[in-house]
Amino acid sequence: MIKRVHVLEDDEDIRYIIGVLLKDEGYELQLSSSFSELKSKLKDSVPDLFILDVMIPDGNGTDICADLKNDMFTRQIPIIVMSADDKNKDKSIDAGADDYISKPFDIDYIVNRINKLLVK
Repeated sequence: MIKRVHVLEDDEDIRYIIGVLLKDEGYELQLSSSFSELKSKLKDSVPDLFILDVMIPDGNGTDICADLKNDMFTRQIPIIVMSADDKNKDKSIDAGADDYISKPFDIDYIVNRINKLLVK
């Protein structure tokens, strides 16, 4: 069964790079550039993994992580939080993130982190 990854990232270039990487790995993608867009897409389908940027136009990825982990429909879904500011690492883990990736990231590293969370 193909795994679906939802990427919440407002930077178009980073969304594109992650999208290409994940498609090459055989994952199905859902892409959002805002929290409101993510919420709208969740009404149609729930992913197998979330990748959340911390700094987005209409929210904070750490807060969104906590919201997703407190929601009965999404609490079991693994979440990777990404940020260019490593001060967000502890906040993200405290919010329930399953993993944290620093930006800029190594391409192989992010694929390995995703595969680790989705292959059980």
